[in-house]
Amino acid sequence: MAEQLTVRAYAKGVDQAPRKVALVAGLVRNRTVADALVILEHVPKRAALPVKKAIESAKANAVNTHGLDGKTLVISTLSVTVGTRLKRFKPASRGRALPFQKKTSNILVEVTGLEKPKKPAQAKPAAVVTEEKK
Repeated sequence: MAEQLTVRAYAKGVDQAPRKVALVAGLVRNRTVADALVILEHVPKRAALPVKKAIESAKANAVNTHGLDGKTLVISTLSVTVGTRLKRFKPASRGRALPFQKKTSNILVEVTGLEKPKKPAQAKPAAVVTEEKK
């Protein structure tokens, strides 16, 4: 019987505020991978691209590395957390500099799916030995 496995993929340091990325992540949470990718193709938000890339990465990890069936993959976890903040300054009038922080996000995707059924091993035919004519 096929065993159900969970595979992860991270996207760290996405240059967008976590609140904006979390809005897009909420649209595809707990859906199949195929449905999520179709939805993200049509979402007119900038945050849709990094979420889509993270889901595609998790799918590739599951199929290529762990041998899961791509048709059975479901997004079990999709979380967006706060990444590192870059402290920057913006020029203001009278020679001043006003501080601000560039926010980044970390995206965690976990997909769950079934292993591909393994084909039964076939017996290799014996090699035919031929003698060379002299």
